Amino acid sequence: MEITSHQTDIEGIIDRTLTFWIENEVNKLPCDIEAEMLAPVQTDDEWKTWLPVKSKVTDSELEIFEAETGFIFPEDFKIFLKHKHFYELQISEVSFCSHPINLWRASLREMMFETYPREFLFDKGYVPFATYSDWGLLCFDTHKNSAIVLWDHEIADSFEYKHKNFYELLTEISKS
Repeated sequence: MEITSHQTDIEGIIDRTLTFWIENEVNKLPCDIEAEMLAPVQTDDEWKTWLPVKSKVTDSELEIFEAETGFIFPEDFKIFLKHKHFYELQISEVSFCSHPINLWRASLREMMFETYPREFLFDKGYVPFATYSDWGLLCFDTHKNSAIVLWDHEIADSFEYKHKNFYELLTEISKS
């Protein structure tokens, strides 16, 4: 597979952010962590330290998931999903959907279909993938070639255009 400049940039943004989390010891959660992502030394019985790991997401798994959901992910988002697994990834005010090694599909499915009633978003052509501060969700807009819109959770029909694509979103927020 040829590595594109977008792939290099996307992977660099993810790696820099996750490295920052590890160095500042904010990669801890009060929940069960999958064994492959559990740090070898745990200093707290309640808060578990997780480590990002190389993604095991394959093209065929993505194709199956896309067929199940009826949505084809943008190529830059596929690069994102196939780079690293993590429990938390926040860049600026954007908190991406959790992407654990064995539960990534369930996590994405929950964000897409269960965070808010399906008829507010997915059924209207908006596919959520991240939360934005305390405003609402960032979604792919299937009507506009997967542009990124912000859905305000307090106003059901409020969709504000934010970025022309996932790559632009990542590069813009990583400058903040």
